[in-house]
Amino acid sequence: MKRIGMLTSGGDCQALNAAMRGVVKSITNAESDVEIYGFLDGYKGLIYGNFRMLTGKDFSGILTKGGTILGSSRTPFKLMREPDENGLDKVEAMKQNYHKLQLDCLVILGGNGTHKTANLLREEGLNVVTLPKTIDNDLWGTDMTFGFQSAVNIATEAIDCIHTTAASHGRVFIVEVMGHKVGWLTLNAGMAGGADIILIPEIPYDIDSVVRKIDERMKNGSRFTILAVAEGAISKKDAKLSKKEYKEKLKKSPFPSVSYEVAKEIQEKGGYDVRVTVPGHTQRGGSPCPYDRVFASRLGSEAGRLILNGEYGFMVGIKNREIIKVPLEEVAGKLKMVSPDASIVKEAKMLGICFGDD
Repeated sequence: MKRIGMLTSGGDCQALNAAMRGVVKSITNAESDVEIYGFLDGYKGLIYGNFRMLTGKDFSGILTKGGTILGSSRTPFKLMREPDENGLDKVEAMKQNYHKLQLDCLVILGGNGTHKTANLLREEGLNVVTLPKTIDNDLWGTDMTFGFQSAVNIATEAIDCIHTTAASHGRVFIVEVMGHKVGWLTLNAGMAGGADIILIPEIPYDIDSVVRKIDERMKNGSRFTILAVAEGAISKKDAKLSKKEYKEKLKKSPFPSVSYEVAKEIQEKGGYDVRVTVPGHTQRGGSPCPYDRVFASRLGSEAGRLILNGEYGFMVGIKNREIIKVPLEEVAGKLKMVSPDASIVKEAKMLGICFGDD
């Protein structure tokens, strides 16, 4: 008998259910004697032993369903070695619950923080297989993460909708896209939505460069300008601050996010009428797009194959359109950033898109 534990950790996104379905279907199609233990609300479920037995019926009809049937939560990696409020050793508790249920493997779906903890559990001797989930597409070792393309679609639609009202009123519009540390989502949605200016964390901006781009468009007869701004976009001035100094600045800032600061500076320096739109958590929600349904299913299927073959300690990813396995120790703790010299950035600039770094 195969006993498989599953959990989804961190922020939710589209295609988590599709990926879990892929794992379970691939295993149960090969073996009839399988038990699936679903841990509730991420690592919390594994720590405190909150789980429920899952059957094939639980995975029927969830290919198109967003969110996660297991629930999710954030349990920061940096706190994993610290006892909880009752003195419980979290890592030891997870190991005990794993062994108590006599699990053969733990399937973990999540992003960067999730993979750090997954690698920790691997180092502690547990059999682990992971799948790359995040709308940020920032996991090392894979070209793509599931949830990313669905989020791009939603953010792009937001930019598309802003275009009509921006053109009607002759305004500057900022669409704030999710992404605190990396700009893949903003970059792709900005290009797909025809944004004129894209500001991402990896390329610090100069507000004067941004205003010059808007001035240039106005002189060329354009009545409006669209900016796609990542949550973590940062000015060249702020990029020179230490992490501590920048955190202090953000604490004292009167703006709810960088987009509102950019809007005020554009108004003051250029005299333009600026509006900010924040799609927010809608980018994580709704049904997965067809690409993510197929992609998550492929990842789940490969994860099932690894489990059937007893190959543990890997993240399942994709390289050059082929599904691969990547050692967890190579993934944990690494971010896949947008390089300022990346070909996609150069191509965007050739199209006339401004990154505020000129």
